[in-house]
Amino acid sequence: MTRKELIQQIREKQSFLCVGLDTDLKKIPQHLLADDDPIFAFNRAIIDATAPYCVSYKPNLAFYEAFGVKGLMAFEKTVNYLKQQCPNHFIIADAKRGDIGNTSAMYARTFFEEYDVDSLTVAPYMGEDSVSPFLGYEGKWVILLALTSNKGSHDFQLTEDKDGERLFEKVLKQSQQWATDEQMMYVVGATQGRMFEDIRRLAPTHFLLVPGVGAQGGSLQEVCKYGMTKDCGLLVNSSRGIIYASGGEDFAAVAAEKAHELQQQMAAELKAI
Repeated sequence: MTRKELIQQIREKQSFLCVGLDTDLKKIPQHLLADDDPIFAFNRAIIDATAPYCVSYKPNLAFYEAFGVKGLMAFEKTVNYLKQQCPNHFIIADAKRGDIGNTSAMYARTFFEEYDVDSLTVAPYMGEDSVSPFLGYEGKWVILLALTSNKGSHDFQLTEDKDGERLFEKVLKQSQQWATDEQMMYVVGATQGRMFEDIRRLAPTHFLLVPGVGAQGGSLQEVCKYGMTKDCGLLVNSSRGIIYASGGEDFAAVAAEKAHELQQQMAAELKAI
């Protein structure tokens, strides 16, 4: 999916919602456990219910790898289902890969050739040669970790050098020499608030993948106030607040309600630009 196509989907749906598929067998409705593949059964129901209200899905690989081969098979079936049933939705593999060049090249082959997802989250802290293998695929996106929403982000990402430049700022500036806003996005946690102003000062046009709205306490309105651009420039992710809104047999219907609520809020924000 190109940047132009993504922006078109946002405008048509009046939504920049990304639904996180963090599927945990300990949290899904109990009646699904009798299915041959309960992870995929849950994902399929969530996708069918929420597709009208979002433009993207983000399976988190940790929730699939935790179940070994069966989990990876469920991930692959989920990706294939999305490509067949939701061809206009942007698929993000949230895997946070990144290693020395030849290892990164194999990770890139895994996700961009074998699974054929649209984008992959990548850890940039080993430098350019660890990221460049992911950038060699036409039409695929790299989403670099920039300023995350977890408490520990302050341990390293906000540390300053002798000139007062913070580490996340160095990452933003340096990485823009590797790729443009047509192929690279950044992860910025919703709980960072007015820090989005600093992000936009250095990356004024790049799309930002924003986790942390909802269960983690991030404010959609604050994210939009400081982070939205004329092209929207945001993919706001919600996982637990949507997919686990109900633990009963009505889980998909309630997930649709929660996704619709967020979509309506996003539509209001889009009218302001």
